[in-house]
Amino acid sequence: MAEVSKEQIETLLKEINDRYLERDIVVLNQVKAIDISDDGKVFIRIQQGYPAGTYREELAEEIKNKLEGTEGIRAVEVNVETRVAAHAVQKTLKRIDGIRNIIAVASGKGGVGKSTTSVNLALALQADGARVGLLDADIYGPSQPRMMGISGQPESPDGKSLNPMENYGIKTMSIGFLIEEDTPMIWRGPMVTQALEQLLSDTNWGELDYLVVDLPPGTGDTQLTLSQKIPVSGAVIVTTPQDIALLDAIKGLKMFEKVEIPVLGIVENMSVHICSECGHAEEIFGEGGGTRMAQEHGVDFLGALPLDMSIRVQTDDGKPTVVSDPDSKITQMYKDISRRMTAKLAEQSKDYSTKFPTIKIENG
Repeated sequence: MAEVSKEQIETLLKEINDRYLERDIVVLNQVKAIDISDDGKVFIRIQQGYPAGTYREELAEEIKNKLEGTEGIRAVEVNVETRVAAHAVQKTLKRIDGIRNIIAVASGKGGVGKSTTSVNLALALQADGARVGLLDADIYGPSQPRMMGISGQPESPDGKSLNPMENYGIKTMSIGFLIEEDTPMIWRGPMVTQALEQLLSDTNWGELDYLVVDLPPGTGDTQLTLSQKIPVSGAVIVTTPQDIALLDAIKGLKMFEKVEIPVLGIVENMSVHICSECGHAEEIFGEGGGTRMAQEHGVDFLGALPLDMSIRVQTDDGKPTVVSDPDSKITQMYKDISRRMTAKLAEQSKDYSTKFPTIKIENG
C-alpha cells in the first residue's frame, strides 16, 4: 500500500470549510496535528475557538468521509476540541478576573426583542458546552428574573459581594432580584451607572467563558457611559426589519465604533411571522433590513429569527425556547447565531495580559 504524506492530507483538508466562519479549516489554523502511523492510520486534531456543540461531531464526520478511501489511508481518527480564549477589551479598561469575554447585546430602541434574544443566546452557548453568565443591565426594566424563571434574592457571603442566582446552568444577576417586581426605579443616570458597575464587579461570577450583558435599549448617555465602563470584547445589535428600528440600530453601531468595541454582527428579530393556524409566512415588519444594514456598514449578519408566539409564551413562563424546546427549529436558529457570534469573536485579537487556562471540550 502506497504511503500518504501530511501534505496530501492537508491538501484534502483545505477542501473542508468551517460552517460558521465560512473558510477552510487549514487557513483558519484549526488543524493542530496530523499524525500518520506506519500501518496507515491517520489521527487528526482540530481546535476551534468557539463552542460549537454538535457541530464538532458533524465536522469530525465530514473530515473522516473526506479522507477515508484515499490511497495509503487505512483508518481515520478525528478529535475536534474547543478552546475559548480571552479576547481584548477597550484599551482604557482591564478585563475582569475570571471572565474571559463579555458580550454586550444592544438595540437602538426598545421593543425589538433584545432581552428575549439575550437569554436564548446565553442558553444556546451553555447548551454548546460553555460556562456562561447573564447580566441584566436594564436597571429601569429588568426582565431576566422572569425570563430565567428565577425568584428570590441573592445571598451575600461576606456582606460585600453577591452570589449570582442560577437556573438552567446560567449564573444570573439583575437589579430585579433586589427590588419588588412592580417597584419603579426612579434614578438619574449616574446612579444607574454606579448600580450596574456594582452588579458587575461585586458579583461572585467565578470562572466564565462568556458573560452576556443585556444592555438597556437606546443610545443615550447611560448606554454610552456603560459602554465606556464595562470591559467588553464584542457587541451584538438586535433589530427588526422595519426602517425606524434600523435607523436606531445604526446609531447603536456607531456608538460601539466610537468606544472601540468590535461589533460581532446584526441579529434580525421578528423577521417573518408564521401563522400558527395555517403556516402562512408574512413579512409584517418588512424584508431583509438587517441583511442590508450589515452589508452597508461592513459587519456580519448573524441570522434572522421569526415572530413566533411560542418564543413569547415560553419566555414569559420562565422557560425560554432553547431549554423548553431544545430540538426545535427555532432553538437551532439561536444556536447557529450564538456559534456565528462566538466564532467571529474568536477571530478578534486575544488578551495576553494574563496567563489564563482555557476551556477544553472534546467530542466523543
